[in-house]
Amino acid sequence: MARIKLAIPGNIIASVIIPVRITDINYGNHLGNDSLVSIIHESRVQWLKLNNYSELNVAGVGLIMSDLAIEYISESFYGDDLQINISPGEITRVSFELYYTVQVTRNEKTILIAKAKTGMVCYDYAGKKVAAIPEKLKEILDVV
Repeated sequence: MARIKLAIPGNIIASVIIPVRITDINYGNHLGNDSLVSIIHESRVQWLKLNNYSELNVAGVGLIMSDLAIEYISESFYGDDLQINISPGEITRVSFELYYTVQVTRNEKTILIAKAKTGMVCYDYAGKKVAAIPEKLKEILDVV
């Protein structure tokens, strides 16, 4: 079976820390895959908040996640403080990619937990249609 392999762009536009909660732990006694998706979502929301935006209003448009890919690499456990670095990928007129590296430092060693990619589409919720990426969003994606 071919595994997903993500190549993470080098331009980090944000780095956030999110702790692994006890509710994130599955029956295998490690971070559950569903919780990792939620942690990735939280990191994106925190990045937007750092720029005074939300997923419902980024300079007048909303965001919808169109796709998600995750490459699981190592286990994470209760009490880990995950560092999530966010990098922009391909950008089109109405959409953009965000890449995430999820890592933890244990015993002075950095361990890569996962890599992920989300495809994000700009959306006009009132008009129920896709929308062009606002210039302000391009600025925080560092592509202007």
